Amino acid sequence: MHSALFLIEFGAIILGLGLLGRVAGRLKFSPIPLYLLAGLAFGTGGILPLPASEEFVAIGAEIGVILLLLMLGLEYTASDLVSNLKTQYPAGLVDFTLNAVPGAVAALLMGWSPVAAVVLAGVTWISSSGVIAKVMSDLGRVGNRETPVILSILVLEDLAMAVYLPIVTALLAGVSLAAGSATLAIALGVAGAVLFVAVRYGRLISRFVSSDDQEKLLLVVLGLTLLVAGIAQQLQVSAAVGAFLVGIALSGEVAEGTHTLLSPLRDLFAAVFFVFFGLHTDPASIPPVLLPALALAVVTAGTKIATGYWAAKRAGVGVKGRWRAGGTLVARGEFSIVIAGLAVTAGIEPAMGPLATAYVLILVVIGPLTARYTEPVAAWIRLRRTPVEPLLAAVPSRPGSAQQLEDQAQDPAGRA
Repeated sequence: MHSALFLIEFGAIILGLGLLGRVAGRLKFSPIPLYLLAGLAFGTGGILPLPASEEFVAIGAEIGVILLLLMLGLEYTASDLVSNLKTQYPAGLVDFTLNAVPGAVAALLMGWSPVAAVVLAGVTWISSSGVIAKVMSDLGRVGNRETPVILSILVLEDLAMAVYLPIVTALLAGVSLAAGSATLAIALGVAGAVLFVAVRYGRLISRFVSSDDQEKLLLVVLGLTLLVAGIAQQLQVSAAVGAFLVGIALSGEVAEGTHTLLSPLRDLFAAVFFVFFGLHTDPASIPPVLLPALALAVVTAGTKIATGYWAAKRAGVGVKGRWRAGGTLVARGEFSIVIAGLAVTAGIEPAMGPLATAYVLILVVIGPLTARYTEPVAAWIRLRRTPVEPLLAAVPSRPGSAQQLEDQAQDPAGRA
């Protein structure tokens, strides 16, 4: 009976996701906000909770994030990763300064403890690799010139989590400096070892994985990815980092074949991830903290856009690409919830959980919209602020062209 109920619930979830995806496709925007709202409607405190499939959905959500990052890693070689990290580390410092500081300041202004301020800083700092990977795929921007900049920032954030999470865990537990340092050293060592293997022995890994049989290739790649991700997470390193580095290590025909085989699985489990996020959010906990969460979301959306713009400009990307990079980085997600969950479990600040949930929900809904519309909105504002006279002087000779330029300057929305 329980298995029948599970099949009914999970089947209804998958069918609903497919229908929502069609609606999003008709409206030409990312389906992520619709997936999240569906999770809210059928999760804790929602219209119709679905308890039978909860455990499977939770596992599927973890697999979804892992597959999203694996597929992103397949797009780039190990040399690309190393060169991007070498050139983009200043962007990581700017990212930390602009986005972690507002969270810490907000916590202190609300009268929270310094430890809670460190936790909220992490919540506002880290963008959602899962959401951003899905958005870039939906918008067809994986091959854009600004994409390596975005990925570099995401990887720097995920690698920074190898340092940040052990520190936060030690602060929340009140452990000794020696114990905290040992945990941090292990995390850094694992992250460095995985990166070294991916860069140095990527070709050997590709040969080991390679197979003319699609079934064997699928099983080996998927098994290797889940194994590395699990080991990384067990050793306090992000599972997403492990999966990304596996993708980096694979190259050539192996990468192409893996991409083809795993794309449908990625889409399925990525959708499950976003539903899971909504399922575990009680709508009743959001209204009391909505205003501070909204204010924090507005501030840190702006700082993320500034981070992406600055990093893309530094990399020589054009103006349109700079705005796209900034808008794409806005979404927060899985890491923010994990960080807040550590504080809630430790009993540091009761309001941390609802505030983080509301904050992430706002930005995970707004994130796909800023990724799509930041660049056209910036172009519209730029044209609105451009004086008509310089435009008229630019083309003085052709009959009718002055009037066309004047009309264009006065009505730039779509024809400029």
